[in-house]
Amino acid sequence: MKEFYFRNTCRLCGSHNLQLALPLKPSPLCDAYFQAKKEQLSYTLNLYFCNDCGFVQINTIVNPEIIYRDYIYVTTISLGLSKHFQGYAEEVCTQLKFAESKFVVDIGSNDGTLLSFFKAQRHRVLGIEPSVKTADDATQKGIDTLAEFFDLALSQKITSQYGYADLITINNLFANIDDLEEFTHGVSQLLAKDGVLVIESSYLLDMIDNMVFDFIYHEHLSYFSILPLIKFFEKFDMHLINVQEFPTKGGSLRYYWANKVSKWSPDSRVQAFIEREREAFICINTFQEFESRINSEKDKLIAYLSSNSFDRVVGYGASATSTTLISHFELHNYLSYLVDDNPGKIGTYSPGYHIPVYDSSKLNEDKPDLVIILAWRYKDEIIKKLEESECVNQTIIIPLPEFRTIL
Repeated sequence: MKEFYFRNTCRLCGSHNLQLALPLKPSPLCDAYFQAKKEQLSYTLNLYFCNDCGFVQINTIVNPEIIYRDYIYVTTISLGLSKHFQGYAEEVCTQLKFAESKFVVDIGSNDGTLLSFFKAQRHRVLGIEPSVKTADDATQKGIDTLAEFFDLALSQKITSQYGYADLITINNLFANIDDLEEFTHGVSQLLAKDGVLVIESSYLLDMIDNMVFDFIYHEHLSYFSILPLIKFFEKFDMHLINVQEFPTKGGSLRYYWANKVSKWSPDSRVQAFIEREREAFICINTFQEFESRINSEKDKLIAYLSSNSFDRVVGYGASATSTTLISHFELHNYLSYLVDDNPGKIGTYSPGYHIPVYDSSKLNEDKPDLVIILAWRYKDEIIKKLEESECVNQTIIIPLPEFRTIL
């Protein structure tokens, strides 16, 4: 099994006209937290910009068998995500005027949280999830889930056994697929004539505007914007019929796609988003400015850590984004340990640097000098928790979107 390889063509249009847009420090796999220290490779982590279609991607492709077969992430550990998915199911059914008994397929269904809300509305559901344990757990909970990677062959197997899908959902997974052409071909074959494909994924413009660079890691191969996607889906005779924006993942879009020969026509919001993106004019200079902003915040944080004498510095948040932040800001040189509220992370070591992870209650016992909130997008919830504990006298650092301290 080849561990990794490099892609030198655009994932959407096939062009070789790629340009380095944002160089980041090499990083280990973001969620490879293990209970024993083990040697782990770090892989290059750079964003490339396609000068022909405007698509943005990383070119280091780690074999998905390595990443996903034993993947430890489950939806329910992310703050607010279950509630988001409940609203998601309600909103989609309202938008599409779906009554009961529709066939809903979720690709990358994880623990089946989203599908459980569709099932509660009396729809027939099927999950696709390559993590064997996660898929088995979901099935045990009543969400029928296939423990397989989705491709054209699986699409054909599903249509023969279950029928064509009225709704296909793909949430924070489309960006993780290397061969998008084969994957999307399979999706188009699985979709009923008047079926709808709904993709939710982080939005490139929001990632840049909100400084969410730590959302860049090896699982996320693609960084989507609307205009390149519209060109891509034209290959499959599909068009964009609606777009909605959400604050999840630092800023996400929910795209509704349908066959051009279906009953669906584009909502007025589609053109509004297209015009907004054209005005933003994403180009190589966009990323040069982004890099400058990132490195400025890094310099502020490192200068603060270097100019003060701290006995113990602790990072709050043992997440996937923490790995990119620790690697690029080189925080492993300063952190004594990490804390987290996810039971699955407690008692593990961080990817690559083997920083031990403890329950957040350790802060009460240990009383470190400084807490860096690595999970900075959840800073309000974390600060509230720290203020309610005995840690209130400790200095707290918020590294992004702008460096600041709370004393």
